[in-house]
Amino acid sequence: MQRRDFLKKASIGAAAGAAAAVAAPAIADSLPTIKWRLTSSFPKSLDTIYGGADVLADRLKKITEGKFTVQVFAAGEIVPGLQALDAVQQGTVELCHTCSYYYVGKDKTFGFGTSLPFGLTSRQQNAWIYYGGGQKLLDEFYSNYNIVSFAGGNTGAQMGGWFRKDITNMADVKGLKIRIAGLGGEVFSRLGAIPQQIAGGDIYPALEKGTIDAAEWVGPYDDEKLGFYKVAKNYYYPGWWEPGPTIHFFVNKKEWDKLPKVYQEAFQAAAYEANITMQAEYDHKNPIALAKLISQGVKVRRYPNDVMDAARKASFEMYHEEAGKNPAWKKIFTEWDKYRKTQHTWFSLTEASLEQFMYANNK
Repeated sequence: MQRRDFLKKASIGAAAGAAAAVAAPAIADSLPTIKWRLTSSFPKSLDTIYGGADVLADRLKKITEGKFTVQVFAAGEIVPGLQALDAVQQGTVELCHTCSYYYVGKDKTFGFGTSLPFGLTSRQQNAWIYYGGGQKLLDEFYSNYNIVSFAGGNTGAQMGGWFRKDITNMADVKGLKIRIAGLGGEVFSRLGAIPQQIAGGDIYPALEKGTIDAAEWVGPYDDEKLGFYKVAKNYYYPGWWEPGPTIHFFVNKKEWDKLPKVYQEAFQAAAYEANITMQAEYDHKNPIALAKLISQGVKVRRYPNDVMDAARKASFEMYHEEAGKNPAWKKIFTEWDKYRKTQHTWFSLTEASLEQFMYANNK
């Protein structure tokens, strides 16, 4: 009896599979051919962070069997890197790959999408976006700019930048001209420094000429490619302003709404893959690059405690000041701050305590 039922079910399953195989081409043929353009905020030379857009484009093409394609343009090929979001908002291109915090000049609330000083690590950021209500809060804010957001990569906690001169205490920060993006720049300003927002490809010449005294970018792998070690030997850590910076795909909302549902699902899957794999690639490449930099005379230094303490104090003063005058910021910050405290409590007991012991005994 059981054998007869099994054979009956197998026959039904085989028939259903055959029907699906016949129906599949018809379904695929019914879908439109769509070609989008993506403008990146990054140069092609930074293959890992720029490569997140290539991952999205490649996976979309394969999933849809070439029906939905995205052509990726590097920073400057269509618009300058720091104008990528504007190009999407205005409909110049359908989507971009950029950092939300590049646009805090429009509204500081853009900072939450990428990273806030002394905020969430990459794992905590993913948890907040995917499961902690962050995606809903961000999209409500981004809707004011005619865009839809998708996490599209993370570098992990970054290094603290390249300095032509050593930083021994807070006095050395005063008057310092440093290239830094986002809210970290405002924190440095509150500490007496002079922040500069410069696109990635323009940092080296500014540092070489002495137009700036210091510059932060990402981490050892990308920083070595840009050659900062040739003109500034002091490499500081940690990048307290970027504990887990998320890179985003921003899509023009009208274009997104026009997509067939199956293409929307394919896009979300491809963006998820780009988000998860980018940090794995950085985690593999950064230790190798750091060893090479040290072999070339780079001095790895930790920020002095008084600088770290002052930066954290200034950061949270800024957050509370902004909450008092910006309703959009306050709405997200209220929930984000609760989530941050819970996450930091948990990680202090697990990841952080274990890692501190392991690294102290790294023999």
